[in-house]
Order: sequence, then C-alpha cells, then structure tokens
Amino acid sequence: MSRLHVVHTTSFRYASPVTASYNEARMTPLSQPGQSVLETRLEVQPHTWMSEHRDYWGAHVTVFEVLTPHESLVITSEHRVEIAPRRDVRSETTWDHLRSPELRDHLAEFLADTPTTQAPPEVAGLAARAAEGLEPSQAAVAVCAALRDELEYVPGVTAVHTPASEAWAARTGVCQDMAHLAAGALRSIGIPARYVSGYLHPVADAIGETVVGESHAWVEWWSGEWHPYDPTNRTVAGERHVVLARGRSYDDVPPLRGIYAGAGTIDLDVQVRITQEA
Repeated sequence: MSRLHVVHTTSFRYASPVTASYNEARMTPLSQPGQSVLETRLEVQPHTWMSEHRDYWGAHVTVFEVLTPHESLVITSEHRVEIAPRRDVRSETTWDHLRSPELRDHLAEFLADTPTTQAPPEVAGLAARAAEGLEPSQAAVAVCAALRDELEYVPGVTAVHTPASEAWAARTGVCQDMAHLAAGALRSIGIPARYVSGYLHPVADAIGETVVGESHAWVEWWSGEWHPYDPTNRTVAGERHVVLARGRSYDDVPPLRGIYAGAGTIDLDVQVRITQEA
C-alpha cells in the first residue's frame, strides 16, 4: 500500500489582460477499487464561477470561468491518494468470447478507433504477429512490448493531438503516443482497450522525498476484467500510478481544456510534485 501526495500547478501568463475565459479541468483522481482519495482540492485564481460534474466516461470534471480582466491564471490541484497493490487476475477470457457479438456490442466504444489511436497497417501487422499463439492477456503484454521495442522515448517531438501514425512513422514519442499506439494495436486484434490519464511517481521506494512527478498515460485492456498496463515503462500500472480519467484517447480526458478572449499566452508553466508518504 502506498500513499502519494500530489501537487499539480498550471500557470498561464498573458501578453495583455484577458477579458474572459471558460475552462474545464479533469485533475481530480478517481475513487475506485484499489485507489482511495483521502483528500482533494482544486483551486483556481482568479475565478468567478465554478461547478463540478461527472462526464460520460466517469471522470470528475470541474468547470470554471473568469469574467473579469486577468493577466494570469493559476490552477492548483492537490491530492492525497492511497493505492493498494495490484491484485492477482481473478478472471480471464478466450478469443472466442472477445469475438462474441454480445461482448463486442457491450465494449464497442473501446474497440473502435479514434483519429489519434488508429493503428497503421504496419502496427496492426506487428500486433498480429506478437499475439500469435497466445491467450488474450499474454498477447496484450506481447503487443505492448513489441511496440515499445520499436519506439524511442523522446520528449517534445509530438503534441497531445499527434496521431499515433505520426509517432510510429518517426519511431519516437512520449507516454501518450505509446498509449495511443498500444490502444490502437490492441483494438486491431480484437482486444478492447482504453486510454488512462494520471500521474506517475517516477522513483520506487522514495518515502518522504518530494520529487518532480509526471503527468502520465497508460492503457487498460479487457480480457475477462480490465488490466492496467504502462507500455512506456513495460510494467503493470500499480502503486506509483494515480488514475485521473479514462476514455478512448487523450481527446476524451484532457487535464485542462478551455477558451479565452484576449491576447495570446506568453508563458505556460506546469509543475507536478509528488511525495510518497507511506
């Protein structure tokens, strides 16, 4: 069992006063089996109105607006989250079950591609070869490993809306590209997959030490139950992964989305600090 203290600060500074902005944030962790949110707050400076709701995918969404002129906007989310060790798999399924019409109807949204997850033919072929002769969960791990072997982690070469096909063509990308590619590859062989956004504590067993954390992305696939897996780090997503939201791709679960009226941003600063308290 681990307890993580996360502080995520996003700051915008504008070239001249912005007269209005309208935003939504998905920056509050989910309470779910294996992950308990002990404390949480989201503070926006300045703001004139704020409300909360759950979106279609189950994410906690904070909607806020600023209707007074402002030259900066600061969003701070702070959480304490307790994460249980990943339990052993309790159920497994077969390829025949995955191909059944009933299951495909039930999980259709996680079998259909999006513009950012669609697997290029070369990736679909790689996935089919990696999965050959394996049961679904083993196949999913093999597919993620085969993709990761082909990709170099290089920050800054892609953007949040970069299609998986472009990251594949360059053979470089970051965690969201690897999650998009993994989701598309798994769907191409008939395994339902979803995109997960959250945080990663990058250092094992660093109890009491505050470190520079990471906004992170990984996948979950369904083969009798949902299995969380981090293709970037070639590991099951576990006690150092904090789940914020799930969807078909990044476009369903951006941490922050909004529009504003006024001059462009001249400075954007994002900091994530994580302390493992236990």
